[in-house]
Amino acid sequence: MLAVLDLSGSDARTTEDIFVGRSQMMPLGRVFGGQVLAQAMVAASRTIAEDRLIHSMHGYFLRPGDSTRDITFAVDRIHDGRSFSTRRTQAFQEGVPIFSMIASFQDVDPGLDHAAAPPTDVPAPEDLPAIEEHLRGSHPMSQRLLADRPVEVRHVPSPVYLRVEGAHVPRQAVWMKLRRPIGDDPRLHSAALAYLSDLTIQEPVLRAHGLPWITPGLKVASLDHAMWWHRPGRVDDWLLYVQESPSARGGRGLSTGRIFTRGGTLLASVAQEIMVRAPAGAAD
Repeated sequence: MLAVLDLSGSDARTTEDIFVGRSQMMPLGRVFGGQVLAQAMVAASRTIAEDRLIHSMHGYFLRPGDSTRDITFAVDRIHDGRSFSTRRTQAFQEGVPIFSMIASFQDVDPGLDHAAAPPTDVPAPEDLPAIEEHLRGSHPMSQRLLADRPVEVRHVPSPVYLRVEGAHVPRQAVWMKLRRPIGDDPRLHSAALAYLSDLTIQEPVLRAHGLPWITPGLKVASLDHAMWWHRPGRVDDWLLYVQESPSARGGRGLSTGRIFTRGGTLLASVAQEIMVRAPAGAAD
């Protein structure tokens, strides 16, 4: 993950800043959405003064990306003000855009301060089974894909990879963290948090209708992704991601989420709309 977030500059120059990134290899050959939005953030931040940190982004997934090919990122320096900077980043493969994002960065300023509280009835991550325990009996490739990824994830009440256990409700909570420390760079932690934010945000839609990821014929794709960073935090410590889906209709589902530190500090808010198509009779 750290390697794919370390973009290289390009000799090509236009009216925009150009960067190039590679992709993590994926079993189906499609670029992971959280990867490309995190890379787009890194590209934009390379054009911003170090004392300005990202506070919001809005991105659209336009086409599936090919994980075997590099991705070119073009950054348009839309605005630099006294406190805020705005950047538009487009991700291209073979000259065709696959992702488009606008992000805003801000100086660290004093101001009003309040935050929502986390739920109080969520088990600690140490009291939940590791992902390997939920994958017993699944295909070895599936086990390796989830167990070897850079993020450790523990679901409340349980994952929806193979089955949907318990009540079919449009909400869940997920503990998550990177598997090893990544240093103290706040920009890297912000980008990695964006990466993590896309891993499970689709699942409240599936859980509400009793649809595990392995449902034959199920098709899910991210359409857009919005994120707001409220406070700095570390992604190599346990974070609680509380998610719910307020609506699904017309082949689309919306999920929202809040990300808290283990101590209860609200770090970020997330919203994503997905395309979801289930075979007739598959949903409850």
